Amino acid sequence: MRQLLRFAWTEAQCCLFAVLFFLGLGLVRVVPLPGDPADALLLWCLAVTLVLWLVRWETGREVAVIFGFHLVGLVLELFKVWQGSWSYPDTGLATIGGVPLYSGFMYAAVGSYVCQAWRRFDLRITGYRARRTAAVAFLVYLNFFTSHVTWDVRLPLALALLVVTRRTWVHYTVGRRRYAMPLALSFVLIGFFLWVAENAATLLRAWQYPSQESVWTLVHAAKLGSWSLLVVVSIVLVTAVKAREGRLYGSAADLTVLRGYDPPPELLAQRETVPAR
Repeated sequence: MRQLLRFAWTEAQCCLFAVLFFLGLGLVRVVPLPGDPADALLLWCLAVTLVLWLVRWETGREVAVIFGFHLVGLVLELFKVWQGSWSYPDTGLATIGGVPLYSGFMYAAVGSYVCQAWRRFDLRITGYRARRTAAVAFLVYLNFFTSHVTWDVRLPLALALLVVTRRTWVHYTVGRRRYAMPLALSFVLIGFFLWVAENAATLLRAWQYPSQESVWTLVHAAKLGSWSLLVVVSIVLVTAVKAREGRLYGSAADLTVLRGYDPPPELLAQRETVPAR
């Protein structure tokens, strides 16, 4: 139970950007504003990003990654809104093609979470096939566009993802203990909580699906799979940055030892640190 509470507390810290986004979303719905709520939410998100950087909650490199997520998400939003997949009840002045600019910060919140989790859980990845995973991630992102004009190949891509990550493990620290889980499992878990967050966001009218225009309804469970696949794009972008920081290295034996004590000589003799491929 103590470890579970530690894990939950660390997760809460990792979600600070997302929590502040929802706080701002709630405020613009209940506080009378002279302008459009969408513009107020954009200013809120910009202020949150600046403050988190100034207090060093986010590093400069992490802010750059978050900005990258903002652009990736904004491009997807422009296409999906144009296709009529969903719409925004409030757009304001800061909008492009019916998409308010604050929408990119919803994807930035995912990027912030991944960056924070990497640092606070001392994440390491073993068995990571960078090029193959990146190729699948690119096809996943591309399918969000091409599925409107050709076939939706989410299921084959999910199977391909399982194949390329079948030996990939994420190692993380809670307190002084080291744990590990399959990378594919982390995609599903993060995707589930993103689906929960999506339900909360649509309830607060951040955006809405056609089925929610007259009355709010639960987001279809199929979106859980979409979010799980989108997380792949997030992980690939962050790992590309962390690899340059020397964060992707080592063997499973190297990374599962407890921090704070010296491993036995026989384990040290077996260690072999190699660069990530």
